[in-house]
Amino acid sequence: MGTHNHHHDYNFGEKFQFAGIGKILSLVGIAVGVIAIVIGLMSSDHIMVERTYANLLLMGYYFTCVCAAGAFFVALQMVTQSGWSAGLIRIPQAMASVLPIAAIILLVIVGMGLTTHNLYHHWNADGLTDPNSPHYDQLVAGKSAFLNVPGFLIRQVIFMGTYSIFAVIFAKLSYKEDLEGGLNSYKKTFKLSAIFLVIFGFTTPIWSFDTIMSLEAHWFSTMFGWYNFAAMWVSGISTIVVILILVRKAGYMAWVNENHLHDLGKLMFGFSIFWTYVWFAQFMLIWYSNIPEETVYFYKRWEPEYKPWFWLNIIINFLAPLLLLVDRDAKRKEGIMLFVAILLLCGHWLDYYIMIMPGTVEGHRGFGFVEIGTALGFVGLFTFLVITKLSKHPLGPKNHPFLDESLHHQI
Repeated sequence: MGTHNHHHDYNFGEKFQFAGIGKILSLVGIAVGVIAIVIGLMSSDHIMVERTYANLLLMGYYFTCVCAAGAFFVALQMVTQSGWSAGLIRIPQAMASVLPIAAIILLVIVGMGLTTHNLYHHWNADGLTDPNSPHYDQLVAGKSAFLNVPGFLIRQVIFMGTYSIFAVIFAKLSYKEDLEGGLNSYKKTFKLSAIFLVIFGFTTPIWSFDTIMSLEAHWFSTMFGWYNFAAMWVSGISTIVVILILVRKAGYMAWVNENHLHDLGKLMFGFSIFWTYVWFAQFMLIWYSNIPEETVYFYKRWEPEYKPWFWLNIIINFLAPLLLLVDRDAKRKEGIMLFVAILLLCGHWLDYYIMIMPGTVEGHRGFGFVEIGTALGFVGLFTFLVITKLSKHPLGPKNHPFLDESLHHQI
């Protein structure tokens, strides 16, 4: 069959219709989230307020990470000149387009957390850096050149602002390519992607040091940035899988087949193992190199209220994808892939929960309306924004130079 005919089998101009039950559920999720957050923040119980802030940080950071992973996916496909992913590139592009909104929400959360002292109080409390104060903390004072409010906020704005600008440009150039054809947009995206990957690679560890690791200012780990990157990347791939399968079940994107799903499955499988490797390396190196002062991080997470979740984290994020996706056929079945992707998204919520809670609410951990409501709110918001963006443009990048390769992709 000639290439020309092959293109006519598919309607690359089709647009996703975002209506009906999906739209209603996403709006209900947002409403539930708003109610949960308002109830939590208005509570007269200080612990409840802290819990709400901790959950806002968890979901705000998760939301931003998944959108940033969308931008990273697009840039990576460009720089590696991958053909297989051309047919499904619209999904990570839609995720990347929402990054500016996610970044603003996260910035508001960390800003409020700093000013109200409900987050980052390990280094942002009064008197910690003043030698004459009874609260003086030598370790925090030693880190104050890096851990100070203006520096913290400036870094957040620079990092997230830079990621957002690149993310929006990637999507714009791809939509422009649909209208103009030719290689102009592709070549521009290729150059910008190379620059973005270098910036992203060097700054995401610092961004995660700031946003998450500084919740416990006494502790540090050089592995933490890669641990966060691995979690971000696995969550991003899982999100792409969930959206792709649901869009296909709705009768769109017929040109994406089990071979594309297989490749996404391999990425989910491989990077879940990479995540475990970094998780274990962080854990083992502290023991192996005998740094007792660094055990404080794990000591907190081995308290009775966290220990079961600590181990469950490994079971969901390592054992489950390892056993469920090791088989070739499993990676080619929509049902199994959808199940594993949703499981991993819940697993990495738990992963972030274990990263954030011991440094914020410590022993006053809870799991109730605030946790579930906040999570539902952000899932609803993410779904609403990403699918709205997806529905505004054709689902097929008809002038993508590698589209034909994607259509004939077989493994």
